[in-house]
Amino acid sequence: MKIAILGFGSVGQKLNQIFQQAGYQVVVGVRQPEAGTEQLSFAQAATDAEAIVLAIPFQACQQLLSELQSILTGKIIIDATNPLNDDWSPLLLGQENSAAEEIAKLLPGSNVVKAFNTIFVDVMDKPVRNSQKITAFIAGDDEAAKGKVMLLAEKSGYTPLDSGPLFSARYLENMAHLNIQIAVGQGGGTNAAFIYSN
Repeated sequence: MKIAILGFGSVGQKLNQIFQQAGYQVVVGVRQPEAGTEQLSFAQAATDAEAIVLAIPFQACQQLLSELQSILTGKIIIDATNPLNDDWSPLLLGQENSAAEEIAKLLPGSNVVKAFNTIFVDVMDKPVRNSQKITAFIAGDDEAAKGKVMLLAEKSGYTPLDSGPLFSARYLENMAHLNIQIAVGQGGGTNAAFIYSN
């Protein structure tokens, strides 16, 4: 599965690293590719990829995805975003909504899967914590697409957990908000992760 990561901030850089280490072919798309790098435009990166990772701020998604809608039709869209304001506080979308569901509305011909949004950048490349693997919570309506993302998470060193249909992204995004509140609001730090054990 060829993966295109849209955005090359801290999340995009770290996912690019771990997906390549897991053996996947990865390309990176940015708004303005730098000369002399392997970066592509968003459209170039997305065109030949089977799975597209959204590693841009959620608030930038509407414009970008509207521009790329035809290119993204039929593809797996891995939504790693969280609805946040500039100060990392929650961007409230209503209790019966989520960033992932808003993205799915923008891309009705794509298979949106929520994943990797509950894992801090600081631990993304350290999937084992105290001898236990970090849990990658994954939600989506298309079972085949979700299965491919779960395999991606497993090969990247995490323990994937099927978190149900896409509306479960509401809960996963709230988990991310809690994670940020503990780490930033209460000074707990970002060197922590969720581990679901039964």
